[in-house]
Amino acid sequence: MSDEPESVSEPLRADPSALRGVTPDSLLHTGASDDPSPEDLVLASGRDLTPQTLEWARRRLAEEGRSAIDKQLP
Repeated sequence: MSDEPESVSEPLRADPSALRGVTPDSLLHTGASDDPSPEDLVLASGRDLTPQTLEWARRRLAEEGRSAIDKQLP
């Protein structure tokens, strides 16, 4: 374990109340070591979870693999 304090991504300082609800960096992850699920792809694309969007995601993941979700993220 590291002796360094937990790092935290900080929001812009324009709003002092913005510090509430900051997520520690150790809880943020991209899932790069895991295979994305159809649900992950639907949510990354900003769509609602419906049978149709889940089927769309299954097809995309089958065709493109992990790159399907990478294309949705900045």
